[in-house]
Amino acid sequence: MRIALDATPLLGVRTGVGRYVEYLLGALATGAVGAGDDDLVATAFTWRGAAALPAEVPAGVAVRHRPLPARALRALWARLEVPPVEWLAGRADVFHGTNFLLPPLRRAAGVLTVHDLSYLRTPGTVSADSLRYRELVPRSLRRAAVVCTPSAAVAVEVRAEYRLAADRVAVTPLGVDETWLRAEPPAADWLAARRLPERYLLFLGSLEPRKGLPALLAAYRELRAADAGTPPLVLAGPAGWGPTPDVTGLPRGSVLTPGYLDPAALRHVVAGAAALAFPSVYEGFGLPPLEALACGTPVVASDLPVTREVLGEAATLVPVGDSAALAGALAVALAGDGGPTARAARRAHAARFTWARCAETTRTAYAQALALSTPRPR
Repeated sequence: MRIALDATPLLGVRTGVGRYVEYLLGALATGAVGAGDDDLVATAFTWRGAAALPAEVPAGVAVRHRPLPARALRALWARLEVPPVEWLAGRADVFHGTNFLLPPLRRAAGVLTVHDLSYLRTPGTVSADSLRYRELVPRSLRRAAVVCTPSAAVAVEVRAEYRLAADRVAVTPLGVDETWLRAEPPAADWLAARRLPERYLLFLGSLEPRKGLPALLAAYRELRAADAGTPPLVLAGPAGWGPTPDVTGLPRGSVLTPGYLDPAALRHVVAGAAALAFPSVYEGFGLPPLEALACGTPVVASDLPVTREVLGEAATLVPVGDSAALAGALAVALAGDGGPTARAARRAHAARFTWARCAETTRTAYAQALALSTPRPR
């Protein structure tokens, strides 16, 4: 099977979608989940930074792309059926739109990943670019034979919102790289070199409205009011968009923003945290709390359908936006992580989610897309 994928998310700062594409492509490239004779092709729908794509894909993955402006392509694909993806990526049996967008197809069977419906469910918390999915996703769905979602929770939403038949939606759960399962807390001097304290609470993610930072900061104020010795709160992740986190009333140095961390540093910081807070108002999967569990780190997260699905009883779940409940759960986490048995249980829960499984279910979706697609002359 000749499989082409949109690898645009591999370019620039590696966010959650970028990591999904990275690990999915890596697992597919091993050949362990397919017939072993798949041809993989990566392309990018942009001219900016596209020259770096060959260095970002695994060995054995070909790169084909035409350097065209991303904005112009999206504008065309939102209204027209040109240019077809084969003009950009070459011939393919299946083309996988990995990030909400599936271009027009000439002969390839189309597969589309819809990561969440935040552009519909929480439109006030997403960027202008994400709001464009309201027009782009429906048109992409009409081109797709099969739609992939990272969780069953999103699959239910997508089927209901767009009235899709069950056999057109495949759940392809994300995974945890094995390096997370071996992650260890950093040494004190490592933290000091990065101006981080030895003990801290951690938030990990883009600093944007959907992530629930106002509730977290309100909870942190409650914690400090009850105990001035509460460790600092570290907000790690790219700048995102939206208002700057409001730290009014909090002592200088009690909230730290180290910014984007490279993968190795990120694993150290997560493994060393007293607890990870995940106060999102809406999510499609939630990699940060699952990766924290892989490190054995306690997790306190918003009670959402997807967090119940992915984290289960391995994390403490609190009502969305309830800062008092969040503060109470974090106080319990700070009092102790449950010891080696609890940490081992968290790691075991996270270990059930693998990128090999994600690749296996995705490749099944490719085969299903071929079977569902109307044969086209070649």
